[in-house]
Amino acid sequence: MVKNVFIDIDDTLFPTARFAKLARKKAILAMIKMGLEGNPDELYEKLSAIIKKRGPNYDHHFDELCSRLKVKEPAKYVAAAIGAYHKAKYSIRPYPGVVPALRKLKASGYRLYVATNGSEVKQWDKLILLNLHHFFEGVFISEGMGMEKNTEFFRKALRKIRAKPEDCVMVGDKPSIDLFPPKKVGMKAVRALMGGRHVNSPGEADASMHKFSELPKILKKL
Repeated sequence: MVKNVFIDIDDTLFPTARFAKLARKKAILAMIKMGLEGNPDELYEKLSAIIKKRGPNYDHHFDELCSRLKVKEPAKYVAAAIGAYHKAKYSIRPYPGVVPALRKLKASGYRLYVATNGSEVKQWDKLILLNLHHFFEGVFISEGMGMEKNTEFFRKALRKIRAKPEDCVMVGDKPSIDLFPPKKVGMKAVRALMGGRHVNSPGEADASMHKFSELPKILKKL
C-alpha cells in the first residue's frame, strides 16, 4: 500500500515551460526598453539557444547574450532583464486542483515529499512562491543530494525517510528521471501529462494523469 508520495515540481505542480517562456520574453522586452537594439523574437531565439547550450540553472544567460551581441555597458541591460524576470515569477500559480489534491492527500494520511532536479535555492523559491512548501515533510533536490534523479537518488531518499520502496510512489512528467529510476528500485510511478513536453517520450507508468486533481483517486488504486 502506497504511504509515501514523491512529487516533482516542474510541469507537475505548475506549468514550468509556459512560465519560463513568459518570463524570458518579458526580460527581453525590458532590455529593449532600456535601449538594446534588436527584434524581440530574434533576441528571444538567441537567448533560447544559450539556455539550451548552458542549461536552465546557468546564472549568466543574459550576460552571455550581451557578450554575443557585443553590447557596450552590458550591466544595465542584464539588470533590467533580471528585474523583469524576477517580477514575472510572482505570477506563477500551481496547476488547477493542486492545492485541494495535496490537502486531501495529507488528510488521508499520505506523507508527501518533493523529488526534483535543479538548484536548491531556485527549487525552494518555486515552492515558496507557489505557497506549496508547507504540504511537504521533506524536499529532495539534486544539488543537495549530490546527484540528479537516478536509482541511487531514490535509494538515498528512501533511506532518509526510512521507507520501503513498495510503499512509495513517484509522480512526475519525465520518464527518464521520474519513471525508470524509481520503478527500478521497486517504487511505483505516476506519469504527469499536463506539461506536454515529454508526452511522446517512451515509458510505462503504473498510472497517468491529465489533471493533478486525479491523483488522490489514482493513489487509492495503486
